[in-house]
Amino acid sequence: MFANFLIGLREGLEAALIVSILIAYVVKSGRRGLLAPIWTGVAIAVALSLGFGALLTFGPRGLTFEAQEMIGGGLSIIAVGFVTWMIFWMLSASKDMAGTLRSHVDRAGEAGMWSLVLMAMLAVGREGLETTLFLWAAGQAATGGGAGSSDPIIGAALGIAVAVAIGYLLYRGAITINLSRFFAWTGAFLIVVAAGVLAYGIHDLQEAGVLPGLNDLLFDVSATIEPGSWYGTLLKGVFNFSPATTYLEALAWITYMVCVGGAFAWRLGRRPHRGPDARPATNATTEGTVS
Repeated sequence: MFANFLIGLREGLEAALIVSILIAYVVKSGRRGLLAPIWTGVAIAVALSLGFGALLTFGPRGLTFEAQEMIGGGLSIIAVGFVTWMIFWMLSASKDMAGTLRSHVDRAGEAGMWSLVLMAMLAVGREGLETTLFLWAAGQAATGGGAGSSDPIIGAALGIAVAVAIGYLLYRGAITINLSRFFAWTGAFLIVVAAGVLAYGIHDLQEAGVLPGLNDLLFDVSATIEPGSWYGTLLKGVFNFSPATTYLEALAWITYMVCVGGAFAWRLGRRPHRGPDARPATNATTEGTVS
């Protein structure tokens, strides 16, 4: 549940920042008439994300076991690719996010109302669809691919709710937090979660017969870490740890952690250092508040 809460919090905050930047720019530029198209686009994006989540949750149930595992494994790997892209995108594009969105608002406002609706829908919908896919994949991994409990959904919903509240408070200037540091820490945690989702996707494809080595176990500590125990559930829910791990799963996990984790640490090390007394920026970037 905690992993899904953090996913919902981080990715929800990205979407909330986008909306806050759009609304702040429109209000401060004296074009409140553009608020309705922006909110319409946001509402459409949310509806599409929810519909996509429902399709992922209920769509594959009428298929054979092998087909379900193949779809689940493939979507898990795609979700890992999306979340990896999002993590690095926030590191590289966050400084120009406000300026980019403002220029898009200007162009869409000149083109007409529906252009602005489409712009807002695409800006928020991209985040929503990617987040929905990764939350679904992480939830599948945490519950073993079955219906499981509602904890992943509850955790993600709580995270998104907190993200919306933080986005609103940032917009109002009620709080100032170092969002750059927040995204760095949560990005590091999401890399660990994504590695577990990738390993689980590999396991799904092994069960579907797409990949070999289902019975070639690197280790099996099920007798020590019982899947139904509280600590087994905790490790599964937070890190997607599997007590019985195949060689191919372990290889995928290690490769992802070394390659993606190393690249993430390298990119963090190259960012300009801000002194401890530096105040966060106030230009609606990931380092400060929305203005």
